[in-house]
Amino acid sequence: MSVPPLKNHWLNHQGVRSCAETILAGGVVAYPTEAVWGLGCLPDDQQAVEQILALKKRSWRKGLILVAANIEQFSSQLMGLSAEQRETLAASWPGANTWLVPNNGTVPPWISGDHSAVALRVSNHPVVTALCRQVGGPIVSTSANPQGKPSATSSVKVRKYFAGESLQLAPGRVGKNQKASTIKDLLTGNVVRAGG
Repeated sequence: MSVPPLKNHWLNHQGVRSCAETILAGGVVAYPTEAVWGLGCLPDDQQAVEQILALKKRSWRKGLILVAANIEQFSSQLMGLSAEQRETLAASWPGANTWLVPNNGTVPPWISGDHSAVALRVSNHPVVTALCRQVGGPIVSTSANPQGKPSATSSVKVRKYFAGESLQLAPGRVGKNQKASTIKDLLTGNVVRAGG
């Protein structure tokens, strides 16, 4: 099923375009999501991913979520899934639902970490979808806070956490969700993290 193009004024916003250019040039940006601020970069850019992990003081072994503007942007990561599994994903997206999908080898180890699955989400936040559309594919999505600290829900908190870092922030605000996304295992249906 084809999805009609979004009427998203953020698509042509200079701040979003600038962040997309930074990501495409190998940089890291902070951006608002459904519930918290996130850090993002190109998933295939190991150096950029390592920069995010250093900012968060987090091990690569834990793995990272990828976020996209639509299910089509995950076409390579979803190869090998059954029609029923694809329907399950499509029925829950876009939205604050992250799925653990078997890693078919299209995702590098610094994204999947020590896991045999990769975490994928199609966002319904207009800034996130505009950013992914401008970049032309999925980006990394991990909360913009050092490990062990509360998630940042404002740009002020992001700047405080990463004071002294040259981190570009996208425009916009977080959505109305009270918690980060729900994480479910596609193969078992088990809820790994209850979200909002």
